[in-house]
Amino acid sequence: MEQKTALVTGANKGIGYEIAKGLAQKGVKVYAAARSEDRGREAVEKLQAEGLEAEFVQLDVTDEASIAEAVAQVKSLDILVNNAGIALADGGWNTSELTVATARKVFETNVIGVIAVTNAFLPTLRKSAAPRVVNVSSEVGSLTFMTGDHEFAKMQGGAYGASKSALNMLTVSYSKEFKDGPLKINAMTPGYTKTDLNHNQGWRDPALSAKVAIDLALLSEDGPNGGFFQEGLEYHEDTTVPW
Repeated sequence: MEQKTALVTGANKGIGYEIAKGLAQKGVKVYAAARSEDRGREAVEKLQAEGLEAEFVQLDVTDEASIAEAVAQVKSLDILVNNAGIALADGGWNTSELTVATARKVFETNVIGVIAVTNAFLPTLRKSAAPRVVNVSSEVGSLTFMTGDHEFAKMQGGAYGASKSALNMLTVSYSKEFKDGPLKINAMTPGYTKTDLNHNQGWRDPALSAKVAIDLALLSEDGPNGGFFQEGLEYHEDTTVPW
């Protein structure tokens, strides 16, 4: 059987690194994409030291030239994991203190970047017999969770939450466009994970949080399309996340 290939954005650390590692452990050739060449190559060296097949791809999701160069480097692709993301705020993280500049920067990476990368790689993905796209979202992008009795409901979503809600809608839109073909696209939330994004205050291990993304990346033909999923989080047993 022909080896699958996957590209993971933001793969140099945290959840992205664990997604790349987990896919490689399942025999997938992984293109570990990162904005920083030094950090990206260091991550690939760690993967290769474990006997895993990985290749570094320099990729800044906000830079069209960088994306074009990445597309030229990756000759075949079965799986795209849009993991790169940022969380920024102003003042005391109140939405009323949010500046347009900060909001624009968050959306440029978390939303526009996903559109740019996905659309650029779609021609390559569509050559695959079983193309899969996984968007790494967040529970704070769920309107149901944020307005109910969920653990995160006491938080303000700010630009980050709004960007993840937008990412969820993009996931649905893509899934409708490709509903009659083999391409499947889904969103997932890793839960509150120990990463640089939250100064390692999360309570979940990145390797565990990466599992649902890995499962969605390797979906069978009868798997879901256009859904939002989580990996049996401690406070919510259902793996389907409400919009």
